[in-house]
Amino acid sequence: MNLPTKLTVLRLILSLVIVGLLCFPFHAFGLTFPVFDFYGVQVELQYIIAGVIFIVASLTDWLDGYIARKYNMVTDTGKMLDAIADKALVNTVLIILAAQGFVHVIVPVVIVLRDIVVNAIKMEAAGKGKVVAAIGSGKLKTASLMVGTTLAFFYNIPFVFLHVSVDQFLLYFACIMSIISAVQYFNMNKDIIFPSKAK
Repeated sequence: MNLPTKLTVLRLILSLVIVGLLCFPFHAFGLTFPVFDFYGVQVELQYIIAGVIFIVASLTDWLDGYIARKYNMVTDTGKMLDAIADKALVNTVLIILAAQGFVHVIVPVVIVLRDIVVNAIKMEAAGKGKVVAAIGSGKLKTASLMVGTTLAFFYNIPFVFLHVSVDQFLLYFACIMSIISAVQYFNMNKDIIFPSKAK
């Protein structure tokens, strides 16, 4: 297992830590996280810790890809684990945050459905020997999603003091870019999906 793959596995582990931190019934065991009043904003330490872990996990997503490409350490196992770790990190966090009222439920619904569609297209293309590269709209979706989710963990600070919901704006923008990128992926590969209609 090379270094990029180890970083990917670390991201997967950190994802599980976040899930445990946000979903474990600490109160049932008499445990509670302190809540701080940050200039009128009630900030729960549980989400701050989860947000810090989310940032670290997100950085490993960039780092493992950078190292793998720079030092020619790209492997099929690494690519498979990377895709799993990405979805485990982002999608599970969005579902939990939606369940706990931090983001609207439409956000994880759109993101998860988009991933299902795009992954199906990529698998169909791979089965016919074509590699589907990442596109600009997909990268913009990912960046908006990461930043918006991070801000949600941190209660939209500092923008909350300006009464501007930057976290929600970025998450809704990510939804829009998700739909756009899915349509683009489909148009770029429709000759593979429907070969008889391409003739």
